[in-house]
Amino acid sequence: MAPKNELLADTKKRKRINTESHKSPSKPKPTKFVPSKKPKPHSDDKEKKTIPLTGRERRINAKELADSRKKKRRRHFTLEQDLARLWEKMRRHEIAKEDRSKLVTEALTKMKGKIHEIAGSHITSRVLQTCVKHCSQAERDEVFEELRPHFLTLAYNAYAVHLVKKMLDNASKKQLAGFISTLRGHVAPLLRHMVGSVVVEHAYDLASAAQKQELILELYSTELQLFKDLVSAKETRLLDVMSKLGLQKGSVSRHMSSVIQPILEKGIVDHSILHRVLLEYFSIADKSSVTDIIQQLSSPLLVRVIGTKDGAKIGVLCLKYGSAKERKKIIKGLKGHVGKTAFHQYGCMVLVSIFSVVDDTKLITKVIIRELQSILKELVLDKNGRRPLLQLLHPNCSRYFSPDELASMNSSIPSLSLKDQSEASSQTETSKASIDDNDSKEDIEVKLPEVNEDKTSEDDTDLAESGKKDPFVRRQELLINSGLAESLLDICIENVGEFIRSNFSKEVIYEVATGGFGGILHPTLDDKINSLHKAIASLAGVPKSEDSQEEHVFENFFSSRTIRKLILDCPEFASVLWEEALKGKTELWAHGHSCKIISAFLESSDSKVQKLAKKELQPLIDNGILKNPKSKEQAAQ
Repeated sequence: MAPKNELLADTKKRKRINTESHKSPSKPKPTKFVPSKKPKPHSDDKEKKTIPLTGRERRINAKELADSRKKKRRRHFTLEQDLARLWEKMRRHEIAKEDRSKLVTEALTKMKGKIHEIAGSHITSRVLQTCVKHCSQAERDEVFEELRPHFLTLAYNAYAVHLVKKMLDNASKKQLAGFISTLRGHVAPLLRHMVGSVVVEHAYDLASAAQKQELILELYSTELQLFKDLVSAKETRLLDVMSKLGLQKGSVSRHMSSVIQPILEKGIVDHSILHRVLLEYFSIADKSSVTDIIQQLSSPLLVRVIGTKDGAKIGVLCLKYGSAKERKKIIKGLKGHVGKTAFHQYGCMVLVSIFSVVDDTKLITKVIIRELQSILKELVLDKNGRRPLLQLLHPNCSRYFSPDELASMNSSIPSLSLKDQSEASSQTETSKASIDDNDSKEDIEVKLPEVNEDKTSEDDTDLAESGKKDPFVRRQELLINSGLAESLLDICIENVGEFIRSNFSKEVIYEVATGGFGGILHPTLDDKINSLHKAIASLAGVPKSEDSQEEHVFENFFSSRTIRKLILDCPEFASVLWEEALKGKTELWAHGHSCKIISAFLESSDSKVQKLAKKELQPLIDNGILKNPKSKEQAAQ
């Protein structure tokens, strides 16, 4: 009998055999593709294997490849490279004039006959500008003649436009006139182009009055575009041109609208020629057309318009006739540009108009006044920057604003001006009332009410065009409630010596010291005003010294006149000055510029001021040191 362990092993073997016999036949495994082994490289092949390129070599290869492609694509590529090498030499500052002229002549010789072809390249256009700047007049004339037939094409090129401007800067009167004549018929298309408009504007700036008129006329109507000599240089205004030629108002308005609208839609509003055209358009356009343009301009776009004289007038008109919503857009559009606008010769008048017209004083305070407060000292010392402040202190004063500036603030648009409409309606009423003598009174009475329906009073006109708020209340909110006046007084007290000796800031310090027009700073800021009076008086009380580098305020040309004016117009200041600076010292200051200050106490209309000084000044009058103002008046009579 077999042992137990062997029996168990046999049974396991049998089970394994049985299970294997019952299995399904196995599927043949797919044969793998084994590539044939490559033969080992020969020793010679190892030597032929390429060595990796360095970074410098890769850059050289890439440049050579790029140059080969440029040669196929650009006809004058080799010439451009030669000119670039010459340009690097000729544009150096330390180069001698003779060497530079030789290089310029060499470059122009190479470019001859191909200038108009290579002028549009960003490289050669710079070379040409340098050549035109430093070449002789004869060479410059040759370049001009070669470019003359191609000026219009070059005017549309982003790089060539700089060359065209340079050529115009160096052009003679005859050449400039020839260039302007080539623009005839193409002014409107060029103004619609972002690059071409720059050329027209540059030519307009350099042109004479007659040439400017020539450029503008073709924008008025097709007749003036086709026929050059219809109008003389005397007719500068559009209304005069229309009356001379008998042009229809409607047709001119439609033509100008077709010119202006595409320019505004593209946002090309920086140029003075467009601003001039817009002002003329406002004089003839109907109400809806003008309103549409004001809506388009009442945005951040207006910041780019107010940089010219006519553009500032447009800005004033947009504020004057814009709705509250449009005025709000204009003010918000000025955010971040208030300081720059205030220092600008023409832009400052837009801020002046905002202070005079807009009723939303909270918005003005938030956007404009807060920005002005941060640069208050610089504004007071600046010729233009002080004007918005002076408008709040003394509105529309002829001492601070020229007649032209006051006229621009009072300008109007006929189709929107209620005053003009009321005048027109009154004229219609008069004409209707004086119809044929055969008409009966009953017929006339029936016709009159139709005219009076649209008639508005002068008060309504002021409200519609200058805001509904009382001007004094508006000024009070902008000056007092905003804290601007208090900041202004603090600045004046801190810098009293510098301000009172300055030609521009002396007027601000005078207005602040007198309390402003209508006493707007009284009584809220009386304490600060008294402090300013004392600051001026303490400055005047400083002893006269020959060693001092600065002139005494009594002897300085500007400060002496300002103090004299304050004595005449502000009795409170006169009494403080007398007590702290002049009492017992009048004989010392009775000569030179300071003599006018002493005489002002006698000339004052306030009896208290005269009494203060009369006792001490009478001996000076008796001795002939001072002249009696009464004797002057008698001599004048």
